[in-house]
Amino acid sequence: MAAVSLRSCSRGLSLMLRNARVAALPSQHLQADRRHKSTVQYASRPDLPKLAYRRVKGKSPGVVFLPGYGSNMNGQKAEALEEFCRSLGHSYLRFDYTGHGASEGALADGTVGIWKKDVLYVLDELTEGPQVLVGSSLGGWLMLLAAIARPEKTAALVGIASAADHLVTAFNSLPLETRKELEAKGEWSLPSKHTEEGLYKFSMDFLREAENHCVLQSPIPITCPVRLIHGLKDEDVPWHISMQVAERVLSPDVDIILRRNGQHRMSEKDDIKLMVYTIDDLIDKLTTMV
Repeated sequence: MAAVSLRSCSRGLSLMLRNARVAALPSQHLQADRRHKSTVQYASRPDLPKLAYRRVKGKSPGVVFLPGYGSNMNGQKAEALEEFCRSLGHSYLRFDYTGHGASEGALADGTVGIWKKDVLYVLDELTEGPQVLVGSSLGGWLMLLAAIARPEKTAALVGIASAADHLVTAFNSLPLETRKELEAKGEWSLPSKHTEEGLYKFSMDFLREAENHCVLQSPIPITCPVRLIHGLKDEDVPWHISMQVAERVLSPDVDIILRRNGQHRMSEKDDIKLMVYTIDDLIDKLTTMV
């Protein structure tokens, strides 16, 4: 099994700040500037919902942001990454999965398999060359699936509160009687601070389909550099999932970065800086490799 480097970040940023080009960036480059924001475009697919996306053209490696469940491409992390990539001249793409944000389709009809296909379509049709995939929560699961399916398009992975297998694992951890009751009901409701209703609802069909995409039961055939950032105060996705991902990927280059006060969304100013510094260090590594 590959060796894993563990970094614990409590208050400051213990990540390598040796890269002066990021340290020297003005703070406004780490925030979305509406004057230069990319425009929304739509990708038409035969017999499939249109996907909304925003793209900045630039050099390789490019960066692709994969948002979380129920989220969209207009979050703080996604917008900060666009400004970062624009400032350094690297290509960048963010998009909404089927049933999310400005894309067509209904969220309730979505599955992990459908969203995986969305990611693969974006990689195949809307990007050029290898990409650094940055996945938040569900996006951290989807980035693993994409890297397995498209190794030639994956330069590196950055997971933020990665939720690999999480819904399936959480459901299977419930007492047997509870699971039977939920299966009879046909629906599982999970409390959430991130929706107006205060909960997420998942059908049994959704969970059964998701089982087909679980990755943590065996070694994960990913060999590119992997960085996993997780908050110890994440109440939605346990941080030990990132540890499990790190243990199972075959890559020899894996770092885990734990934030003592980090929560699930990792959207505080220092969280976003840490994400940007991590990605910049990877890009520097990838562009200087012989």
